Amino acid sequence: MQVQASQSFLERFFKLSEKGTTVRTEVIAGFTTFIALAYIMFVNPNILADAGVPKEAAVASTIWIAALSTLMMGVFANYPVALAPGMGLNAFFAYYVCGVLGLHWTVALGAVFFSGLLFLILTISHVRQAIINAVPQNLRVAIGVGIGLFIAFVGLKGTGLIVSDPATFITLGSVLKPETAMSLFGLVLTGALMAREVQGAILIGIVATTILSMVLGYTPVPHAFSDVISTSLPHMGETFGKLDIVGAWNYGILSIIFTFTVVELFDNMGTLIGLTAKAKLVKKDGEIENLDKALNTDAVGTIFSAIFGTSTVTSYIESAAGIAAGGKTGLTAVTVAVLFLVSLLFAPLIGLVPGYATAPPLILVGALMMSEVGKVNFADFTDGLPAFLTIIMMPLTSSIANGFAFGFISFAFMKTLASKPKEVSPIMWLVSIAFMINLFMRA
Repeated sequence: MQVQASQSFLERFFKLSEKGTTVRTEVIAGFTTFIALAYIMFVNPNILADAGVPKEAAVASTIWIAALSTLMMGVFANYPVALAPGMGLNAFFAYYVCGVLGLHWTVALGAVFFSGLLFLILTISHVRQAIINAVPQNLRVAIGVGIGLFIAFVGLKGTGLIVSDPATFITLGSVLKPETAMSLFGLVLTGALMAREVQGAILIGIVATTILSMVLGYTPVPHAFSDVISTSLPHMGETFGKLDIVGAWNYGILSIIFTFTVVELFDNMGTLIGLTAKAKLVKKDGEIENLDKALNTDAVGTIFSAIFGTSTVTSYIESAAGIAAGGKTGLTAVTVAVLFLVSLLFAPLIGLVPGYATAPPLILVGALMMSEVGKVNFADFTDGLPAFLTIIMMPLTSSIANGFAFGFISFAFMKTLASKPKEVSPIMWLVSIAFMINLFMRA
């Protein structure tokens, strides 16, 4: 009776039947997203440590902000989207703000805090929503496709199928490497399961690849208790509340705050557009359900990421793995949040899942998101070129925001020069100018 009551509450709160999903499907989707996203718990602290942030505290702050912001996204916005400190933004934080400019990490956190306040103001004033609604449908489709290519590109690098090359930038890696062979196994297995419409195919593929890797000796097998459960939990005492707001203000780092704001604004916007479309959260008139709540969650998450002691939090494209596994509601995000908290105990065990086991799902999700490319209007070159630049620049520059920049700027100028200036709204011009300023500042 108690289990039925719990399921009934979840059914009503997350509107599961209305979205055509079940508790089981949502939980599996949450597990899938979490496993695809778990790497952030290890990568982000390493990057922040390069900026001088105490590593153990960085681990704790990364996990706590990911858990709490993702929980808020699930409960408040009812989105199957996970949030965590953004890749790219953490590198900008560590290697440019703290590295090149030489600012202390506490001052950089102050800049993150100010950018979060700006996000919140733009959201409450509905400016962010107006920007999203002003994006032409053709570019919206291109954004989703571009994100798909970007996801696939990240996955391909994770498998070792593509590697860097001094002559051609990238080239084919060795398929005989154990890691690459394991990834190919996971790719084929997961793809076949998806083709047969097996529920939880992505999760099954990740687990099977990890187990096979352990059996063959490529991944360590847990033997001791300490290999599974942490004997002492990481804490964020050295970073919590350490942001230097006065220092950030006195330094006059408007350019840094502007860069944080512009990149995060459109990186998150592009991710949300792509993910909500895949989760069927976009209405027939193009309006995205609960967008205000999702953007408010992102803004508040950014403010708290500075307070906790980590770089800017953002929606994660890896959420697409859970959406592909059937996630459609906030219960998926709540599951991810709970798993993040549990990971404080089981961090060693989570670390046993190799990166090449979570790479194949990204390739498959990218393939799924590419299916929308047929909706792009390439017949009109004033639509086709901006869409193409949006799509191609995301994977080639490893930045969703860069795809936005080139897509928006080219759209505004192409339409104007082709005697179609009325198709460019004032908001599109303002955004394009903001992107141009950002590109010039980064040059």
